[in-house]
Amino acid sequence: MVQICGVQSLFLGVTLSFIFATVLQQGFATVAPPTPAPHKEPGRPERGHYNATKNGTICLMAYMGLQLNISYTSIFQKKVVQDVVNIQPGLTNSSGSCDSDNASLELTTNKTNLTFVFTLNTTSNKYHLSEVAISAAWPDMTESFSVSNSSLDYLRGTLGYSYFCREEQTLTVTRNLSINTFQLQVQPFGVSGDKFGAAEECQLDEDDMLIPIIVGAALAGLVLIVLFAYLIGRKRSHAGYQSI
Repeated sequence: MVQICGVQSLFLGVTLSFIFATVLQQGFATVAPPTPAPHKEPGRPERGHYNATKNGTICLMAYMGLQLNISYTSIFQKKVVQDVVNIQPGLTNSSGSCDSDNASLELTTNKTNLTFVFTLNTTSNKYHLSEVAISAAWPDMTESFSVSNSSLDYLRGTLGYSYFCREEQTLTVTRNLSINTFQLQVQPFGVSGDKFGAAEECQLDEDDMLIPIIVGAALAGLVLIVLFAYLIGRKRSHAGYQSI
């Protein structure tokens, strides 16, 4: 009987020691930091009306959807990430300036400042997007993001006309920044009133319209070939039944 009690006491002591050690280990355990939620790609950006004025008169007009692709070092992930962010017209203020051969459009939100600069060749009366600059200070950035490129050649148009592109296009600014545009229409020079001038469509739209024309022409040609072959076959069939 004494031996049984001794075994029970030993078992109880081991059990209590195990429970105590488990509780103590849990008390000193390091709590893992929460895992950041996976990044979700934004949908198609909303188109916004943006203007620049000179002496109270509109001198630059733009109507477009904008999407930023920015690479930066993330605080939470501790590595370089690529983020895709839509510019929201309702939260964006537009301003700018216009000269005879230079016009700028500045879009400002709470954490982002984006500037487009257009240059006009007064000899050829052709304009193009020559510079893009951006500064951003988003909560996940280890430091403020700021880049610019003044040697661009995008969105080429003619003085007095607007540049229009239905298709999505990507404007590469630097290695860490590109901008997606959606249904973009812009006129940086020769604006009259608050209406766009006649639109000059981008090459992407022209190519997009050319494909159905080519396909339609090919189908029409195929139909003509089949019809021609049928008529020849029918003519030969009739010739075989002629009396001698």
